Amino acid sequence: MKAIMVMFDTLNRRMLPPYGCDWTHAPNFARLAERTVVFDNSYVGSMPCMPARRELMTGRHNFLHRSWGPLEPFDDAMPELLRQQGVYTHLVTDHQHYWEDGGATYHTRYNTFELIRGQEGDPWIGQVRDPKAPETVGGHSWGSIVRQDWINRQQLEREEDFPQAQTFARGLEFIRRNREEDRWFLQLETFDPHEPFHTPQKYKDLYPHEYSGKHFDWPPYKRVSQTPEEVSHVRYEYAALLSMCDAYLGKVLDLMDELDLWKDTMLIVNTDHGFLLGEHDWWAKCVQPFYNEVAHTPLFIWDPRCGKKGERRGSLVQTIDMAPTLLEFFGADIPQDMRGRALKDTIVSDEPVREAAVFGIHGGHINCTDGRYVYMRGPVSEDNKPLYNYTLMPTHMRGRFSPDELRQAELAEPFDFTKGLRTLKIAGTGAHGPSQLGTMLFDLASDSLQLAPIQDADVEQRMLGHIASLLRDNDAPPEQYVRMGIERL
Repeated sequence: MKAIMVMFDTLNRRMLPPYGCDWTHAPNFARLAERTVVFDNSYVGSMPCMPARRELMTGRHNFLHRSWGPLEPFDDAMPELLRQQGVYTHLVTDHQHYWEDGGATYHTRYNTFELIRGQEGDPWIGQVRDPKAPETVGGHSWGSIVRQDWINRQQLEREEDFPQAQTFARGLEFIRRNREEDRWFLQLETFDPHEPFHTPQKYKDLYPHEYSGKHFDWPPYKRVSQTPEEVSHVRYEYAALLSMCDAYLGKVLDLMDELDLWKDTMLIVNTDHGFLLGEHDWWAKCVQPFYNEVAHTPLFIWDPRCGKKGERRGSLVQTIDMAPTLLEFFGADIPQDMRGRALKDTIVSDEPVREAAVFGIHGGHINCTDGRYVYMRGPVSEDNKPLYNYTLMPTHMRGRFSPDELRQAELAEPFDFTKGLRTLKIAGTGAHGPSQLGTMLFDLASDSLQLAPIQDADVEQRMLGHIASLLRDNDAPPEQYVRMGIERL
């Protein structure tokens, strides 16, 4: 048995034909839906990139205990567990956060790994002189990431030079090289269609439109201040990159057809989160409430044991379910610390694995959905405290915790998943501003676009009950109950 996970970053569910989009060019996603089970109620857990990957590996949420950071010494990491139980694991990725301080312990959990350089502001090509760059629509300052991105772009003259193209080429090479071997797992992961939405011209040509403004393929993490023309243009730029992703997904499907891998190879196609392209008057993710454009994700799974394809599943699933699903597929033991559930029976017959799901970012809303309602619970105090990071790996996204941050650190008592270890308890702040953390309740049955929050005391109490139960199940720190004004069960 073999397994392939094709993972995209920032893949918008509502831009895909299998989820109802009728204007993007993505024939291979439509083809994928015909060969797999399509999940209609897949949600994020912890936001954004590396918090999502920690729970993809460990099968438990990250955001209740800490912010962005590495795998911890006590974490049970799915690729490492597979490796220990006789499954060869390989990662090929152009996701540049893997080689920053806040992601440096992830890729080394695999038997082997390949890291492709050049995405976003990856500090790759050394150049002292400032690069030539066009005047752009506002939002991003001329900082190190933007500067480095324009230096990197100078190396991408042909489509085959693009990091995504190289990533898929290396992944396909792995599949061909090992097609006759058994018991391997390939994680083929591209940073695309994450911003900046940079593509070869042929993908832009799929979306002809009138635009005479400044260069704009990298929306800021802010409220929309651009013109309707600029908003429309950047959506087409995203769509062009989505179509590039679709083309390379097609190469994986072609190879599975050619080598007849469908008979013994699980295929998972997923993402970490979506992206706001002007909806709710917001760009991007992380700094605003997690509306469904970000939180409600696409997910496709083919399991050769049951052969189910071209079917939909309505059960509520999350990123934390990926690790136990892969462990179960290979007959490997699932650690008791994992809170995700293997989806074997859900794939076969839509068997539910949970009644409700929580999701969020450290210090933001604690969000909860039961598939119909989405409840965004905000903090009860204006200062959004108390709030702490619990970690033995005190690093942020691109740097270490400062001495000032660590000076007041204490040792916390062990959590039920830290294997008896006491972690550092470090005071922290949330990613969201106080003005973005008001409590909201949405009924997706009558308001799928989440345009009008409702007031319903009975539903709110039911959702609070779900949150309290899930906080307890995840051994959340006691201050999360205090911060949110939730009774501790």
